[in-house]
Amino acid sequence: MKEAAQTTVADSKVSKIIKSLSDLENDIDSLNSKVGDMKKALNSKAIKEIDSLREKATQMAIKEAESMIAQTKARAEQQAKKIASDGQAKLEKLKATIDSKFDEAVDSVVSTILKP
Repeated sequence: MKEAAQTTVADSKVSKIIKSLSDLENDIDSLNSKVGDMKKALNSKAIKEIDSLREKATQMAIKEAESMIAQTKARAEQQAKKIASDGQAKLEKLKATIDSKFDEAVDSVVSTILKP
């Protein structure tokens, strides 16, 4: 009888251990599922953040490029005005030289034509 009681106690302890192990396995499965869900959520959030940062970087690059273009355009316009101004000054100087030498040139041509 003592053996039967010991067997029942041993069976009862084994059943408790098996139930505990089964509960632990269920808890681990549940945790694995939650970890998987958390990974998906973090991955989704990371992708959204990457997209947001990429958009911000693109906007910053566009603004910088527009600024550089505007500065280059302003410099080019200044250079064009300077070139036009220098050209106009040289043209005026050339006209003045032609005007100052015109009478002399006419006299020279006339005297060359009229020479026997």
